[in-house]
Amino acid sequence: MKRTIKDLVGLKGKVVLLRVDFNVPIDENGRIADATRIVQAIPTIKYLIKQKAKVVILSHLGRPKGYDVHKSLWPTALYLKNRLPCSVSFCNSLFDDEAKYRISLLKEGNVLVLENTRFYEGEETNDMAFSKKLASLGDIYVNDAFATAHRENASTFGVARILPNAIGLLMEKELNALGPILNNPKRPFVAVIGGVKVSSKLKILKSVLEKADTLIIGGAMAYTFLKAKGQTVGESLVEEDMVDDALEILQGAEGAGKKILLPIDHICVDNADRKKEAIQSKVLRGTLMGLDIGPATTKLYVNEIAKAKQIFWNGPMGKFEDIRFANGTYDVGKAIGDSKGYSVIGGGDTVAAVHHFDLEKGINYISTGGGATMEFIERGSLPCVEVIQEKII
Repeated sequence: MKRTIKDLVGLKGKVVLLRVDFNVPIDENGRIADATRIVQAIPTIKYLIKQKAKVVILSHLGRPKGYDVHKSLWPTALYLKNRLPCSVSFCNSLFDDEAKYRISLLKEGNVLVLENTRFYEGEETNDMAFSKKLASLGDIYVNDAFATAHRENASTFGVARILPNAIGLLMEKELNALGPILNNPKRPFVAVIGGVKVSSKLKILKSVLEKADTLIIGGAMAYTFLKAKGQTVGESLVEEDMVDDALEILQGAEGAGKKILLPIDHICVDNADRKKEAIQSKVLRGTLMGLDIGPATTKLYVNEIAKAKQIFWNGPMGKFEDIRFANGTYDVGKAIGDSKGYSVIGGGDTVAAVHHFDLEKGINYISTGGGATMEFIERGSLPCVEVIQEKII
């Protein structure tokens, strides 16, 4: 069990380097389009404020090549200023004399946001000299940026190797929500995996199948599995070099007594049709291209989800951005929300679909991590979590 900020004592007057994920969309005028990630970090910030710590916030924003005014974190400091019961200031540097001076002036229970860590060489390469400079700014390091916990950067990994450390409240929530999927899932456990490519989901398919009782497969990746079973798939997207891997998964599931559900009908288009009108078909032949699961498949999937006591969902069932091919993802998402089972959602496209269809109600936990969530499910841990000290019991 990793040490959390609740296990830290004597925070009063200490400079806490708090790594958060403020990688939010900001327009050219400095307006934040979606502040969800900032809001999710506020409970940890407030806890540290209440403990009278001097809170110094670190984060990255985008992938700038050197300094870029449009990737500055100053709008996030302004956002916090209006939502925290303390003084919030911003320093447009990281560890030069100005930053050190501003930290020296920081009063107990107040917050200072430092500039984008990716403006500096050494951050993404986890340079030791860079890490030491960052560590010299504070007394204690707290990581609350779960979405970046799979990347060994200086501000997420390197500093943690130098300073006394702990995880924040958001990181703790993520680990508590995702941990049971790996360690002790409720039965029956149903995993719903969709998306485009088997190649990008191969590891998670294998990992989840070890734990799940039923694996539901949707999205374009389903056609690679259907071809592996010898079915015709028309002109649907198939990864030819992944057909053998798909067959191996299918055979492994059968040997282990696991159930895998694949589409039995489809919403598709005829590529020979200039109008590309959506049609329904049980079989894909010729120039037909599947773009969503059909109603019979939806019913099959929904009935299986209704039996589950634990559900993990990653990946849409079809091209949900197009209203013609949105029903499968919507109906499956709604069934997960309506289910009495404990549901966890992970992955960028999945979270986007949940928000797009306003399906948040009824879903027990929506993970903030995209790649981090997937890697945690695949590996069982993350490097930036492993580096945190264990709780002393």
